[in-house]
Amino acid sequence: MTIDPFVLARIQFAANISFHILFPAISIGLAWLLLYFRWRYTRSGDKAWEYAYFFWVKIFALTFAMGVVSGITMSFQFGTNWPGFMAKAGNVAGPLLGYEVLSAFFLEASFLGIMLFGKDRVSNRMHMTSTFLVAFGTTLSAFWILSLNSWMQTPAGYRIEDGVVMVNSWWEVIFNPSFPYRMAHMLAASLLTSAFLIAGVSAWRALKNVDGPATWKVMRTGVVLAAVMAPLQIFIGDLHGLNTLEHQPAKVAAMEAVWETEQGAPFTAIAFPDEATRTNRFAVEIPYAASLILTHEAQGEVLGLNEFEGKHPPVAVVFWSFRVMLAMGVLMLLVGWWAAWEMRGKRPAGRPLLRALSWMTFSGWVAVLAGWYVTEIGRQPWIVDGVLTVRDVVADHSSATMAGTLFGYVLLYLFLLASYIGALRYLSTKPAASLALGPVAFATTKTAEA
Repeated sequence: MTIDPFVLARIQFAANISFHILFPAISIGLAWLLLYFRWRYTRSGDKAWEYAYFFWVKIFALTFAMGVVSGITMSFQFGTNWPGFMAKAGNVAGPLLGYEVLSAFFLEASFLGIMLFGKDRVSNRMHMTSTFLVAFGTTLSAFWILSLNSWMQTPAGYRIEDGVVMVNSWWEVIFNPSFPYRMAHMLAASLLTSAFLIAGVSAWRALKNVDGPATWKVMRTGVVLAAVMAPLQIFIGDLHGLNTLEHQPAKVAAMEAVWETEQGAPFTAIAFPDEATRTNRFAVEIPYAASLILTHEAQGEVLGLNEFEGKHPPVAVVFWSFRVMLAMGVLMLLVGWWAAWEMRGKRPAGRPLLRALSWMTFSGWVAVLAGWYVTEIGRQPWIVDGVLTVRDVVADHSSATMAGTLFGYVLLYLFLLASYIGALRYLSTKPAASLALGPVAFATTKTAEA
């Protein structure tokens, strides 16, 4: 059986972006947390915060490196697998990707060295400044990448000349209709992902009795951040959904598996969408809830997939990805609030909570991946919504070529992901005294912490 090379090209890019997004989802939020750790150490002189900083900066550096390598590969695929995209939309994509490298990547890469190797070599002020610049650089990188991605979702400020996209207004291109919501949603997602990562690793260390001078301080930081960011992310997500309803109604129709335009549309909690029969099998519905959520009116009209015949995304994968994201968001909210309540007033966490936090270590990854699948698959069949279809820009490769490179990519990514998680596990299970400050400082800060 020969698989369509177009399908293989889409799967290959999906594998690449799925692997890549895992690391910016951590590095953006973790960079700002490192700045917070450094600021707490500078303000209080408490060595535990310096310990936390140097423990987590190792993980940040590893995460940053993985993100850079996988991002470069993804950029190359624009030329190898999707040359039509750069040929027709390169006047927008090329400069935005270039701005990201020139203004953000060099900033991050330059000052990360000071964060890693500047201990006892530069002043604390320089260390603080470097940490801020790296954190700012990660956010600036997200700014440019999300600007491009948002433009592909809601294009603006352009014209078409001889089949090629030309820029009318860079301001409109960059600050396109969905960009503010997408940017806020991604930054909140990264902070939430990082919050559960640091809380989960700290809980794991406590369970294994290798907790160090900063373990409980870091855990409380993660718990408080999670408790604040989870409801905020739900609020931002609602605003983002309203924007999507306005500009990409076909995506919303697929997210909700609404087949026919209707008023007072129910929210389908669980179902098995069937595109052949245009029905939802075994559906569990909440009457009027979809209209209420999407339009904020019980009798609000929700456009159905019938309005976008032949130009709507695959329904089942978008439908289920959206529900995985929602379920994980609610779970993060519940665990975050439970942890904040149990650890209030510097109370210690019980073992059930420590286990729950350790299980939730990579929960942010699940939510981010599901959200990106909704975003990217929900844009199909367009690569630039309403302007270019995916089939317009794919390269003419054979099935054998695409299958071979896809197999190689997947094997490599699985190996790298296992290695990354293994490195985190190794660092998380080492006794605290052997990691950063040494036995004397460990004993001193541990006594003060107790």
